[in-house]
Amino acid sequence: MSHDKFHRIILPLKDKLFRLAWSIVRDSAEAEDIVQDVFVKLWTKNDEWDGIENLEAYCFRATKNLAFDRVESLSIRKTENIASESENGVFVDDITPLLKLVETERNTLIYKCIDQLSENQKMVFQLREIEGMSYKEIADTMEISEDLVKVSLFRARNKMRELLSGKQ
Repeated sequence: MSHDKFHRIILPLKDKLFRLAWSIVRDSAEAEDIVQDVFVKLWTKNDEWDGIENLEAYCFRATKNLAFDRVESLSIRKTENIASESENGVFVDDITPLLKLVETERNTLIYKCIDQLSENQKMVFQLREIEGMSYKEIADTMEISEDLVKVSLFRARNKMRELLSGKQ
């Protein structure tokens, strides 16, 4: 793979890959390490990239697999609050402490509900609802059929609706 192709296709995925890794490991530093490791592996195997049909899906799959490997090997499943304002670079003066607290609690509740989904549903939900990927891209990333993506997403949405409404 040429420098240009790497910079044009792979590097712009950094934030999306980070969010995917973070959704699995729930640790910012670990998610950054995962993305960096994926980029290093991709760069060192640049001679194999011409045979890959969808580089973006390949990157998401590599990130997902590495993140799950890290969770299993390090047992780092921690519950961590959503990234602080300073981490995501947003500083707004008119956010009151009450609004900040409400948003943090809402996000924490949503991520707790997402954690209750099966691993397959969690990944499909994350890739579709948070990353905005198409059914085809998700199917390529997870190496499953588009029909299974649709079924998993339907079940994940229903489970999220049930959990968020309190009808467990």
